[in-house]
Amino acid sequence: MEGHGGHVAAEVLRRRGVDTVFTLSGGHLFPVYDGLRDRGMRMVDTRHEQTASFAAEGWSKLTRRLGVAMLTAGPGVTNGMSAMAGAHLAGSPMLVVGGRAPAARWGSGSLQELDHLPLVASITRRAATALTTDTIAAEVEAAAAAALTPHRGPAYIDIPLDVLLSTTDPAVPEVTPVVRPEPDPDSVARVARLLVEAERPVLLAGSDLYWDEGEAALVRCAEALGLPVFTSGLARGTIPADHPHAFARCRGHAIGNADVVVALGVPLDFRLRYGELGRAAVVHLCDSPEQVARHVALAASASGDLGAILDAVVASAERQGTRPDHGRWLARLRDEESALRASETAELEAETSPIRPGRIYGELRRRLDRDAVVIGDGGDFVSYAGRLLDTYRPGCFLDPGPYGCLGTGPGYAIAARLAHPDRQVVLLLGDGAAGFSLMDLDTLVRFKLPVVVIVGNNSCWGLEKSAMEQWFGYHVAAELAPNTRYDEVVRALGGHGELVGESADIGPAIDRALAAGVPALVNVLTDPEDVYPRRTALG
Repeated sequence: MEGHGGHVAAEVLRRRGVDTVFTLSGGHLFPVYDGLRDRGMRMVDTRHEQTASFAAEGWSKLTRRLGVAMLTAGPGVTNGMSAMAGAHLAGSPMLVVGGRAPAARWGSGSLQELDHLPLVASITRRAATALTTDTIAAEVEAAAAAALTPHRGPAYIDIPLDVLLSTTDPAVPEVTPVVRPEPDPDSVARVARLLVEAERPVLLAGSDLYWDEGEAALVRCAEALGLPVFTSGLARGTIPADHPHAFARCRGHAIGNADVVVALGVPLDFRLRYGELGRAAVVHLCDSPEQVARHVALAASASGDLGAILDAVVASAERQGTRPDHGRWLARLRDEESALRASETAELEAETSPIRPGRIYGELRRRLDRDAVVIGDGGDFVSYAGRLLDTYRPGCFLDPGPYGCLGTGPGYAIAARLAHPDRQVVLLLGDGAAGFSLMDLDTLVRFKLPVVVIVGNNSCWGLEKSAMEQWFGYHVAAELAPNTRYDEVVRALGGHGELVGESADIGPAIDRALAAGVPALVNVLTDPEDVYPRRTALG
């Protein structure tokens, strides 16, 4: 193909199936914009580069395709680094195309001249600069392939402005196929033997199962081997919450009494006690060998395509000739699960003043469709959502992930509404998190993307306030202005906003927001003394 470098970059992305790009306008990217426009590719411009970057990661999480952010040189790239770091820890396939000061004047002090590669190298699967127009196609394709190859993650490519503006007629490379390696049969047989011989097995499924599109294999494995399944992260919904083998509330009880725990597509990090799971034999199944835990003794491990691993485990168990019967174990867990769910009723229906967060979720869950996309951006307020809301379809619950970066929500919401224009999209936003990217509700308004935002407004950094009080007996730097009117901000931007101060008004306000047809924010004043029960994850 013939054209300037921006056309070449856009063509490589088009052949990769990219049809939507997230950006904030910057001169170093103008030639790429020209290439995108020439091909009819959608450009969504945000109010902050962090939102463009989070939208790109959100797009990948929602579609299981490559999410693309384009960030101008210097501050544009550095503003996107939190999203890159989050995608790195979450394993999200995301490509960031950065602008770069002209190569011919490099070292002379051009506007926004900064070598980005040393800054992003540690948080990307690949980071490179296309130094000549003839290398743009190969470099962009290599970055896309790196992002999509297990273990997935962000990749970065920047292109100097003068290189983008130069004309060329390069051969555009073929799309590199993603190879999902088959698991080692001996490793699979060891896993199967442990599960066949187990009396109280537990399967903990994490986000990498979702990336490997292993949801059908997960259900087959659970049913064939009689396994109770607990999900986290993007694995929520890979087995519907109302499936007989799906559990959520009784995870601590299950792990504490299990004799075999299989961690599937999830790192053995702080979320799983660093793999120290009581007396249970621990099995780690990962999408690539480098993800297998080295810091804890494992009874078995396997790596490769996670859906293929699960199917191979079932086949190996069947060859061993013994079909395990875990009916009593499943019934015991179901009794525990049911009791814990029943104990939540008072919280979900609380008629308190100030409002308890649980009541918000009691009202919301009655109104959510099974395929609604729920996004959490916050601390304590979102922790309640993770516990009290159930997920029935894959890709329907997004939170900041293990990096714990606030400000993800509006970007994820933009991506969700574009990816699923026919679904409910609800963003659950802590009032602390609102300070990071609330202005990007303007992007929702400009692009006519009706999203419902529910703010849990307790006028403080609740998680930090309570934790510091536990540690030191006092708190500092944890108070926000009381009862801030976030709803008025959204109304000023052209959306719908309401303030709610009484429990009985929550449900009707959510109904009006869902029916508004424009971005809508329900600002719920919640009890600052209500503290989500947790242990610190800082150690």
